[in-house]
Amino acid sequence: MDDAAVLKKRRYVLGMKLGEGSYAKVKCAYSEKLKFNVAVKIIDKKRAPRDFLERFLPREIDILAKVNHCSIVKTYEIFEISDRKVYIVMELGVQGDLLEFIKTRGSIPENVARKMFYQLGSAIKYCHDLDIVHRDLKCENLLLDKDFNIKLSDFGFSKCLSRDEDGKITLSKTFCGSAAYAAPEVLQGIPYEPKIYDIWSLGVILFIMVCGSMPYDDSNVRKMLKIQKEHRVHFPRSKTLTIECKDIVYQMLQPDVSRRLNIDEVLSHIWMQTPKSQGPSPALYAKAGECSRNLEEVKSEHKQENEPQAETKTDKKHEFKTATKLNLSVNAEDAVQEEGQTEIDVLADQMQKTQIKNGSN
Repeated sequence: MDDAAVLKKRRYVLGMKLGEGSYAKVKCAYSEKLKFNVAVKIIDKKRAPRDFLERFLPREIDILAKVNHCSIVKTYEIFEISDRKVYIVMELGVQGDLLEFIKTRGSIPENVARKMFYQLGSAIKYCHDLDIVHRDLKCENLLLDKDFNIKLSDFGFSKCLSRDEDGKITLSKTFCGSAAYAAPEVLQGIPYEPKIYDIWSLGVILFIMVCGSMPYDDSNVRKMLKIQKEHRVHFPRSKTLTIECKDIVYQMLQPDVSRRLNIDEVLSHIWMQTPKSQGPSPALYAKAGECSRNLEEVKSEHKQENEPQAETKTDKKHEFKTATKLNLSVNAEDAVQEEGQTEIDVLADQMQKTQIKNGSN
């Protein structure tokens, strides 16, 4: 039975394809029960790797069934059929994703970015308070509803944390996510605290929101890592940002994990406490804003499904994905000598080999 027939039985009318990966695709559908359009993620278990089926998919389904927050994409239904396909029916991001929004309209004014980032931060706090971590925060995974509100999506690398007998979070040894958004400790293959990893990714996202460009160039991971470890964050001269905005980004992009902000400190930062404007109306968003030269060559991609990488000699797992790129902002990088670090070479090679197909969320 094809997908359309399966979904029709459950009163969904299948529509256009939104994205496709190596073993999953996302399609739009109309729900006759809900009376509005939804997104349906269809996972072909026969084509998916064993590691995905045994670890990542069960975690994703379990977490999607648990979370309920206004800034997290709603999951309406999850079901499986006999020919080994899993269907996840979710809220549709009718305005696309944040990356496409910035690519088309340019950087976001601070007052609007603050409102959107607060929505994202509140979703992460909700997850972290439940000991749930995302581990793949990036602009492609932030969908926009009809009013351009943030909706966090794609929990494919998420997990529920475990704690030791003293209540301390167990460090993670699965190194996953997207290189451009990955924290230095993850790039170095060091066991990491997953909540603190999420904070680094939030810093990258906020930089992109207010600058319209990437803070680091991940085409050379060794070089990028050296810049990150030196705590160098260069804001483009063409952008006039407040000191408070630069400070919160700088503190989230802190390579010293003991000094990096946690989610409560992010939400209580002075930049977040500035009186929040209501933000432009959707009608204003519809007009083309400033379009950064850095964004013109960005490809329109959503989520990509990539097969897990093999274990390294140190028995650590690396689950890196290649993120859709924005170009590096002008003056955002100094000349740095490359380092010959074996572990980083392995990670860099793995990331370069990761293939992207039309993304799916």
